[in-house]
Amino acid sequence: MTPRARSRLALAALALAAACPSPDLSRPHAGGARPAAPSATPAGGTGVEHWRRDGRDAVARAREIAPKGPAAQSVILFLGDGMSIDTVVAAHILEGQRQGFTGEENRLVFESFPHVALVKTYNTDQQVGESAGCMTAIMTGVKTRAGVLAMDEGVTPGVYSPDLAAHVVPTLLEQAEERGLSTGVVTTTSVTNATPAACYSHAPDRSWQRDSRLPKKAARAGFPDIARQLVEFAHGDGLEVALGGGRSSFLPPAAKGAAEPGGERADGRDLAREWLARRPRSAYARNAQELAAIDPARTDHLLGLFAFENMRFEADRGGSGEPSLSEMTVAALAILERNPKGYFLMVEGGRIDHGHHLGNAYRALTETIELANAVRAALARVDPKRTLVVVTADHGHTLTIAGYPTRGNPILGKVVENDDRGEPLPDYATDSTGAEYTTLSYANGPGYPGATDTEPEGPKYVSEHPPRVQRGVTEGPPDLRGVDTEAPDYLQAATVPLANESHEGSDVAVYATGPGAALFHGVQEQSYLYYAMAAALGW
Repeated sequence: MTPRARSRLALAALALAAACPSPDLSRPHAGGARPAAPSATPAGGTGVEHWRRDGRDAVARAREIAPKGPAAQSVILFLGDGMSIDTVVAAHILEGQRQGFTGEENRLVFESFPHVALVKTYNTDQQVGESAGCMTAIMTGVKTRAGVLAMDEGVTPGVYSPDLAAHVVPTLLEQAEERGLSTGVVTTTSVTNATPAACYSHAPDRSWQRDSRLPKKAARAGFPDIARQLVEFAHGDGLEVALGGGRSSFLPPAAKGAAEPGGERADGRDLAREWLARRPRSAYARNAQELAAIDPARTDHLLGLFAFENMRFEADRGGSGEPSLSEMTVAALAILERNPKGYFLMVEGGRIDHGHHLGNAYRALTETIELANAVRAALARVDPKRTLVVVTADHGHTLTIAGYPTRGNPILGKVVENDDRGEPLPDYATDSTGAEYTTLSYANGPGYPGATDTEPEGPKYVSEHPPRVQRGVTEGPPDLRGVDTEAPDYLQAATVPLANESHEGSDVAVYATGPGAALFHGVQEQSYLYYAMAAALGW
């Protein structure tokens, strides 16, 4: 068998496994009989059937208090990657202060949604969740291990085995395609990054974004990398829209002397060109100008790759030629809304997470505000009686809002406390060592006192504007006298020194409006979101 034939066979096996029918959500226990006990439980978890039974039961309980009305025709899922509750609060204060108000009274647009819930973000093998495992829970209704995309917890992360197809769990996006809905993913990260990838691909390792990253065993078996799975997506008539960064995973290296940089595919394939060739009325955009020139009435399938890897932070986007998250959202909806059967769209504010990992609240909060702008742009054009809009996060971050700052104190600034009469004091508050401190800080990260002024190790999340860390401090807190803590490149102080700030394990909020929104209530498992969205669609 040739390598290409093995590759096609591997892709077909994944597609067949993912085409399994979705569980019947309307009858949690058909005929009054409880489903059979799940099969052997993988180490560290509880098995696929546990999560499916748990989700069906939770929907049934929600139906007892949630008024049942018309089903939603379409669903838009907004995902703020790393958008903890503290991130939302700090962002709505910052947005309000940028508008000239004290900020605390402000609300991001989705904070006015009528239904709110909390979800638990742990993975089956980690107390603190990670994006691939968390998004798999949201998109499949099955919790899994950290780093795994739309496969159950029976796989070993990062390891290829011939039976991977047996561990595939179907996603809501795939099922929407099979039912004739249009589908799309929009992100400010690479379109092959964990959150969007969990919508359309299946892999035991989120890093298998292109063939050059596959382990030798997987490559020899023809296992399709994530970029290939996007382009060769076999459900329905294929993804209608995929917008974001990640050009490197789709293109071969550039020829010598080429005007534009090439990609990093080892197989020499040009997947952007293949996208255009696979289906009629397809389009490919590389910048904001080309995206704006797309005629949605004449375009059925749109691929937009606007950066080599991740797109720029919103704070740094000016003059880059990259579209904003709001612009990409509107462009996606212009194509998807043409389908009379409806659509499913996932929109990710992915670089909220990256800003936090850098310990840089300025960029993380600016990204959060732009996610809210994208929600507002979507609400302005959808039918609220037919469209369920859900806003949530995959996990949180260690950002903390603390101290006793006076009302309206700059959220990115140093703490000014009140006197006994409730009036602001003339000087900044100081800690037990006499040092000034900020309202925002991180539990860990590169802002730890004594760090040097180099970029943090790990993924290069910032290309042109690397944040600078305070230097010259060897003990005690950093000396903030004369330091502009509201500057874009300032890194908030961290308690534990880490090259990259980490996720945190608190529950994250879910905000919902539209048909079926009342199903989002209480404290739920993250996997419940899949069952609630499917139930809202009437499945």
